[in-house]
This record gives sequence, structure tokens and C-alpha cells, in this order.
Amino acid sequence: MAGDTEQEDRTEEPTLKRLDDAIKRGDVATSVEVNTLFLLGGFTLVLLVAAGSAARGFALDMRGFLASLHAVPSDAAAYQAVARRALAALGLAVAVPVGAAVAAGLAGGLLQHPFVWTTETLSAKWERVSPLAGLRRLFGPEAWFQFGKGLVKIALVGTVAGLVLWGDRDRLEAFARLDPAAILPATLVLVLRLMAGILAAYVVLALGDAVYQRLRWRARLRMTRTEIKEELKESDGNPEVKARLRQLRHARARKRMMAAVPTATVVVANPTHFAVALRYETGMAAPVCVAKGVDALALRIREIAGANGVPVVENPPLARALHATVEIDAAIPTEHYKAVAEVIGFVLRQRRR
Repeated sequence: MAGDTEQEDRTEEPTLKRLDDAIKRGDVATSVEVNTLFLLGGFTLVLLVAAGSAARGFALDMRGFLASLHAVPSDAAAYQAVARRALAALGLAVAVPVGAAVAAGLAGGLLQHPFVWTTETLSAKWERVSPLAGLRRLFGPEAWFQFGKGLVKIALVGTVAGLVLWGDRDRLEAFARLDPAAILPATLVLVLRLMAGILAAYVVLALGDAVYQRLRWRARLRMTRTEIKEELKESDGNPEVKARLRQLRHARARKRMMAAVPTATVVVANPTHFAVALRYETGMAAPVCVAKGVDALALRIREIAGANGVPVVENPPLARALHATVEIDAAIPTEHYKAVAEVIGFVLRQRRR
């Protein structure tokens, strides 16, 4: 009951620091269904691309082996050599599909969260050995959700597999009369159809589970108001946190600035270094700077302006002066009124023409 009350007090969304700390501890939002989806997808892709050639190679190896089976001496050493040869041929045939499936499963995990190396999850914790905590996990809401998800998974995948196999029931009956060399290609086609149906069903299941796991992870990391206040006090003097906050503020300000470039009336630019985007509308006391930048940022401003039909006027002295004296979302200084008015007047005359 105390744990439930504490969780109810956690009404605030987790801060960026709390999320980062959780990831460093290995506490990440992971959906097993997404990993399974990637694993099945990788296995199906390999079957589609390489199953035919691998099966033919295995068949050729086994054909030669069976053709010379009568020449194998009847002793333990010869039987061991035969077994090693058969296992090697089988290993070569299944190595690529299994390797691709494992790689795809790892890719599914990396897609959900970055790679984390930590030993904290291996440390002993009381709640892992506590019988009461075990009962809560066994009969708690998460256990019931996993039970329900398992039933839905079985029903969904079973229904899809049944529909696919039911459509090919006549072909399955004919398998007994097929030539052994024709059974493998026919089986491959049937397996690919079955895997395609299962993958389609698993996409829905994996997306739903990924969203649920993400929401559950953030809900588990929610904070109380007291925790947020204490974290702010601790991080107030932390230079890394300050630098991170400055970086976030700078990124957001730059994003807003770039979004305002299409609203500009003109971009005053130096061909290689400076760019200042100005907006002027009838009734405004003076033009306003909506974006400015140097070097790569200036080139990006010019690209956005060109893509949105905003004129770019090259005036190196004016571009340098405006960049040095005007701030974002501020009116230009009075000493630049005349030069800017000439540029805007030229742009408006060109627009009227």
C-alpha cells in the first residue's frame, strides 16, 4: 500500500536528467515483440534470398555422401567422421539464416534504445528475492497484461497461420505424391507465405507493445514535486547540466529561427560568410531581423530562403553590419534604416514587376 501511495504522488513527468540516469542504469523501454518482429523479418528475408541456393548446396553435399556411404568402414572412427561431415554440411546450410535472424534481433533492440553497458542490473536487490515482491509481480497488473498479450498473440498468429494453411490444404494433401526433389521448393513457397502472414500480424502487435512499454517506462519514472525541486538544487551548480541546458536552448532557438526564414521579406547576404533575414510589412515601424548566421548557418538560411521564394540580395558591408548590431526578433538600428530601405524597396519593385 505504501508503494501504491508513493506512486500516486508521482504526478510530474520525468526530467531529462532522470531519463538519462535511468538509461545509464540499464533501465530502458524495451519491447520483446519488436525484437521478435525483427528476428522473424531477418529470418524470412534470408529464406527469400538464400534458402534455395543453401538447400541445393546441402542436397549436393548429401547426395555425394549418400552415394559413397557403402564405402565407409564400419568402425567408430569412421562413424565419427561421417557425423562430423554431416553436421558441418548442416551447419553451413543454417548458419546464414540463424546469423541473419540474430543480427536482426540485435538491430531491433538498438532501434529502441542506444547500446548500454552496465553491471547494475546484476547487483543483488531485496525486491528480487522478496517473496512478497514476487507475489506482486506474479499477480500484479503487469503480469495480467503479459498474460492477456500472450493470449492475443496466440490467437492472432494462430488465426493468420490457419488462414494461410487452410487456403493451401489441397496442396498439402498433394505433398505426399510429389517427387522428393520437388518437395523442398514447394515447402519453401508455403513457408514464405506463412511467414509473410505472421509478420503482418506481428507488425500490429509489436507497434502496440512498443507504445505501451514506452508509456509504462515514463510512468514508472515519474517524479514528485519534491524530487524535481531537489534535482534542480543539485543540478544548479553542475556545469555539465548547465552546458546541456544551454545546448538545448540553443538548438530550440535555432530551430525557431530557421522556421521563421520563409516569412522574411529579404535576406541580406555576404556571398560566403554572413546572412541576415529581414521581415517588413506595411505598418511596421522598422524591419525586424528574423534570422541571422555565419558560414554554414548562413548558407542554410540562403538555401531555405531560395526554396521558399525569399529574395537574397548580396550586400557584404550591410550584411556584416546588420549581423554585428541587430538581435533576433529585434528591429534594425536607426543607422541602417536608409540602406535597408533601399534593399527592401528594390525587392518590392522587383516583386511588382
